[in-house]
Amino acid sequence: MGESPAGSDPADTEPADAEGAGTEDAGTASGEAQDAGTSDGEAADSEAAGDAEADGAAVGGEAAAAAGLSEAQAELAAQRVERERIARRKAERAAPVEAGAKLSGKAADLLAAVRAVESGAKPPAGSAYFDDAPATTAPAPRKAAAAPEQPHRPAPAPAATPADVDAVRAVLARGGAPESLAAPAATALGDGAAEQLAENPWRLLAVPAVRPAQADGFARALLGSEAGPADERRTTSLVGWLLAQAGLKGHTALEAPVLEKALVQYGVPDPAEALEQAIAEGSVLVFHEPLGPPAQEGEEQPVRVLVGLEGSAMAEESLADGLARLANTFDGPADWGADGPGSELIRAVAGHGLVTHTGGEAARAEPLALLTAARGLGLRACLAAHAPTPHGVTVAGLLSGEEGPGRDADGQFALDLLIVLDAPQLDVETAAALVESVPDGARLVLSGDPGVLGSAGAGRVFADLLAARFCPQVVSRMPDPGPVGELVSGIGIGELAQVDAPGKEVVIVPVRDAGEAVHRAVQLVAESVPRAFGIPADSVQVITPGHGGSAGTRALNAALKERLNPGPGRFGGFDPGDRVVHVPSPGRALPARVVSADAAGLHLERAGARVVVPKELVESQVRHGWAVTAHQAVGARWPAVVVVLPGDAAQALSRDWVYTAFGRAERHLSVVHGVDQALPRAVAEVLPKPRTTRLTGLLAALAAAAAQQPE
Repeated sequence: MGESPAGSDPADTEPADAEGAGTEDAGTASGEAQDAGTSDGEAADSEAAGDAEADGAAVGGEAAAAAGLSEAQAELAAQRVERERIARRKAERAAPVEAGAKLSGKAADLLAAVRAVESGAKPPAGSAYFDDAPATTAPAPRKAAAAPEQPHRPAPAPAATPADVDAVRAVLARGGAPESLAAPAATALGDGAAEQLAENPWRLLAVPAVRPAQADGFARALLGSEAGPADERRTTSLVGWLLAQAGLKGHTALEAPVLEKALVQYGVPDPAEALEQAIAEGSVLVFHEPLGPPAQEGEEQPVRVLVGLEGSAMAEESLADGLARLANTFDGPADWGADGPGSELIRAVAGHGLVTHTGGEAARAEPLALLTAARGLGLRACLAAHAPTPHGVTVAGLLSGEEGPGRDADGQFALDLLIVLDAPQLDVETAAALVESVPDGARLVLSGDPGVLGSAGAGRVFADLLAARFCPQVVSRMPDPGPVGELVSGIGIGELAQVDAPGKEVVIVPVRDAGEAVHRAVQLVAESVPRAFGIPADSVQVITPGHGGSAGTRALNAALKERLNPGPGRFGGFDPGDRVVHVPSPGRALPARVVSADAAGLHLERAGARVVVPKELVESQVRHGWAVTAHQAVGARWPAVVVVLPGDAAQALSRDWVYTAFGRAERHLSVVHGVDQALPRAVAEVLPKPRTTRLTGLLAALAAAAAQQPE
């Protein structure tokens, strides 16, 4: 890596004073869940899961035989029968049974995870189980499951009425639980929340901030001796809670043995029976995925048993069906007169309804060329990205209708071509909503850099689509320019090489401890980079692994505010001119600047527009933004970036984290380096954490089923 002659910052500033200590909770995801990569478990079966699906499979098999259906059609029929059976069981119960949607609570859970991280709390118990799923060879395609009857649309939970909140507060008081949980519990549980809690105190786990030990204490206070570790109400709620926690780690499902192991850690005496009970009640769904090549006649097909919440499962299946619909739209080439930059991508899109495009930051020029070409042909084309871009809209804005072409009478986007940048940031629910909104006869391009950090929510949509080889894949050959581009390209293949940086485009700033790291980072932003490169301090972004500790975002932002925009913080800790990050929803970190505040809330200027954040949401949605985490920075770039790596951030580093953080720099990168050999080791050896998903198998099964259809 390039280094200035003095081994310090580009302007050779004076040595910094040592101060402070290490970083706590470094490496925890920012306003988003920690991301990960792929995961496939070893072949396994579970009596609980097997029995639950066997009933539906047997009925479906008889029906298929009678009707003369194909094997693929029989599987679809079995899935439908299973869902109908679950629906009947729900209807027969005296009290309503949650189908997993409330327990999944993705947006609320992510927000709670962020708050826990920012308070310095430890990760929730049980979360570690899902980072170490056993790896195995990629499973053979499973047979396609039936798609939901209606398009998947994640719907926010309606706000609870004051009467509902009061009723829940009374139940909480009886169990000695804090009344501050009343409103979130009433919202999470919906109609009859108080009755649900009184009957099953462990339903309190539907509230994101609540952990099993707290729910157990609440249950003992309400039920007395009736409350025990084997109580069916407890075990069923625990299954849903564990799957929701897995969703925060990016999993859309868990293998049954992994889930049973986690249940054992919470004192469940018979985890297989607990899992069977949850499946029977319909609070979770079970799936069998074949492993390896198809078994010979008379041999048993090895399978892995996956268990998931209904929300993620339905989203993943709906997404697979939507992608298949688009992929089958066009089956012949078209002449769009492609020539010059982006011509390969333009030719691929001309003849296909679904195309993937991969490449680094420089490769983003190719989708822009496609956008220009399509509009030149009179097509209604739109480009959407994860972060604000001058060339298009944001994905969130497009889905909400606040940005983009709007929707037609059928509720679909009024366009002929949708290009989505930053595709690795798509979780399954967002991707499903997006794909379902693309009309028949339109084209979809998913473009992104596979090396960056993944989505905040569950799933690994872009990676799964690439792995399935379900549609044409265009790989850009456009390299990222300059020393920064060379450095980042090497990181992408696991090499942290020295680069020639004659203009000090890449500089290493060694530090001894976290206090010195903060001091040097402030010097770089306020003095060195502006003086050496003419880049104003407002265009220099600091990136660090975590929020807490002596060199986390909070400490760095406090020091940078004191230097760049000192003030009393009279608007909830903010002053006019403060650089902030607005997080309107998990996974969206939008740069903004504070303008003023009044009774309505905090007034921000964001991407040239005024935004008012209600005062009750300021604490949870607005943070100072001179320093951010790599998860918050993904999708954006700045003229200069200062990456701060204090010594005890070593455990937070991975190849995709370093790749993302270093790749945010356009002209200059300074690395405040205190992790010694942990940095090259992370680049070479620490791969993204695995995620268990089903999309690749679903897509492969749909492709196989389509190939079996007669011409």
